[in-house]
Amino acid sequence: MNMVDSFEKIPVEIYKTPDEGSLAVAKEIADLIREKAAKNEKCVLGLATGSTPIQLYAELVRMHKEENLSFKNVVSFNLDEYYPISRDSINSYWIFMHQHLFDHVDMDPANIHMPNGELAKADVRAACEQYENMIDQAGGIDLQLLGLGHNGHIGFNEPGSSLFSKTRLLILDNNTRIANCRDFVNLSKVPRLAITMGLGTIMKSKRIVLLAWGNKAPTVVMAVEGPVTDQVPASYLQMHNNCTFVIDELAASELTRFKSPWMCGNVEWTDGLMRRAVVAMALKIGKPILSLTNNDYNENGLSDLLADNGDAYEINLQVFYMLRDSITGWPGGKPGEPRANHPERSNPYPKTCLIFSPHPDDDIISMGGTFMRLHDQGHNVHVAYQTSGNIAVTDEFVTRFLDFAVGFDQLTRQDASTSNKILKEAQDFIATKKTNDIDTEIIRSVKGLIRRCEAKATSKYVGLHDDQIHFMNLPFYETGTIEKKPMGEDDIKVTMELLRKIKPQQVYCAGDLADPHGTHKVCLDIIFESMRRLKQQGDSWVKDCWVWLYKGAWQEWDIAEIEMAVPMSPDQVKKKRYGIFIHQSQKDSVPFQGSDSREFWQRAEERNANTAGLYAQLGLTQYAAMEAFVRWHF
Repeated sequence: MNMVDSFEKIPVEIYKTPDEGSLAVAKEIADLIREKAAKNEKCVLGLATGSTPIQLYAELVRMHKEENLSFKNVVSFNLDEYYPISRDSINSYWIFMHQHLFDHVDMDPANIHMPNGELAKADVRAACEQYENMIDQAGGIDLQLLGLGHNGHIGFNEPGSSLFSKTRLLILDNNTRIANCRDFVNLSKVPRLAITMGLGTIMKSKRIVLLAWGNKAPTVVMAVEGPVTDQVPASYLQMHNNCTFVIDELAASELTRFKSPWMCGNVEWTDGLMRRAVVAMALKIGKPILSLTNNDYNENGLSDLLADNGDAYEINLQVFYMLRDSITGWPGGKPGEPRANHPERSNPYPKTCLIFSPHPDDDIISMGGTFMRLHDQGHNVHVAYQTSGNIAVTDEFVTRFLDFAVGFDQLTRQDASTSNKILKEAQDFIATKKTNDIDTEIIRSVKGLIRRCEAKATSKYVGLHDDQIHFMNLPFYETGTIEKKPMGEDDIKVTMELLRKIKPQQVYCAGDLADPHGTHKVCLDIIFESMRRLKQQGDSWVKDCWVWLYKGAWQEWDIAEIEMAVPMSPDQVKKKRYGIFIHQSQKDSVPFQGSDSREFWQRAEERNANTAGLYAQLGLTQYAAMEAFVRWHF
């Protein structure tokens, strides 16, 4: 009997990437639209917003343009809208839906229904009741599309929402506002209220498809395998008779079938799986690895591992040595001391190392200790800043620099009429800037220059020279808005040229696969594609180049995945902190901070200390902090 999904209470379809999952759901929607059209019936869709369904909508648009998919019989009802917000606001879901779907298909505008964030508050209740009536009059929703919030919300139904709730105005949970502030630059701009379909409204849908990608894994497992509870609103979907979760491999990573596959039936015990099982057990029961007993294995579902590999003592030693051998103070390899089980090669020495930093501070935040260690140990270290990072500089910070520039001109008494004119234009723009305004090219240049100067100062603080510091300014990023373009040929061309110029033996890049629409993910895809093409084109140096992935400011690798852990002393932790402090535009008030309100240096230190603590808890040496890496094989 197949028990692989025996812990899952909702059907789950898992795809390798978000794009593959999006295409599968788009096909289901297209088939439903055509099926209804063949019967001369309306197809009633419940639609979601946010980054999750963007690729799905792009595929529907493609089908309309290239495969004659008509939307003339489609009636849509959107899940939610911020309140209050004008429909022409760049952050309104009205604009979002028109930009990504409605403006590109042949849908009758009269069939588009969305909660109205422009209404007077006294009129909202009646409008919500009318919204419910319109759904009923349309015959109910045939297919409801959902995303998933980090706290388990669907629509804007926050934890504590009633199963019987209907369309209504509600207060947004602060964690939701923090998570959504990436669209508003800072938290103060995020509306505190929203209008949303209720859970009862959603549950009446004939078919529900929930999409979740990447870093939603902890929430997915709570919704799919946990108890039905109002603290995880998505768990109510366990009670629906036609609901499917469509997720990618990363979002599936916490499901029992992936996290603990030995609980779902027989497995083939590889070294990696054995390490994962033993580490998970040791952390769960609070024992060092070398103290685990046969009883511990039997009582925690690992009797098969004992049967296959013998006594607990032998397994403990094997896993302990795997962890021990991942720790090194020589991230570039230790010269003159070749070890077969060392994370890196000892030769060649010194190595040419290239650190890719998606934003101008990811290098120092995520691997600052390793960055400094590589330089101090004599390697030829280059750093490449992939994007300008200009949208993460606040207007207030720009104003401070503009005031300085004006004061400097006055102080030096130079005739700078042209620069004063530019400064005046920039000052006037910021003084009159509205919420929906996109920064001018001058403002973007100033913001980019601020971050460029900070990055350059950080690299020189580490010890690099000008010819080791590279600013790539990848084109995909330079839209002037939060939403970026997809990876393009120009991005790959720039990256391939830099790689060919430097010919590194080591490459470090941000392995943040968790956010499929974030800058880190696009930057990583560009590097991967560039390396693949260089290999295909026969660049001989590529075969000797090892690629190491670090995590960003929000996450760390699972300890069972870590292939290289670089320890830091308390003094090295402080030195890294001071390097992060150089990025003053990102300090004190962090733009686009996501669901974590801590400053970047705090996140980095706590994450690095936690990694070191986990190693110590498992019986390894206690260090002040550790930076962790996983090798990418291509």
